[in-house]
Amino acid sequence: MEAYAELFEGDNPLLSPEEVQLLDALDSELEREGGDGVWGTDQYGIHTAGTSSSDTSLGVVCVYHPQITKDSVLRGADDLDDETEERLNAALWQYSERVATLIEERFREFTRQTKS
Repeated sequence: MEAYAELFEGDNPLLSPEEVQLLDALDSELEREGGDGVWGTDQYGIHTAGTSSSDTSLGVVCVYHPQITKDSVLRGADDLDDETEERLNAALWQYSERVATLIEERFREFTRQTKS
């Protein structure tokens, strides 16, 4: 929710309200058709980096970014133009990366607390 609020609400959102509404409509349509939709399909993993003695030896990475493709969009008059599809996918990518950053911050805080 924090990443969504940062990126899609407030004074400088990544997408216009109409584009967010379109993304939500695509998500709903994909779910009704038996798919996973868009929101909530991102996946994250814990990776190791650095040395084992380093405080930053563990991190979080997005291992699956949701993406709208020609196969996933509505047909007919509702087809997305390439520019809109690219904007929506770029916003989804940034959203997933922001979520990964927020999870990593909380994960690192948790590991610091458990070491104490």
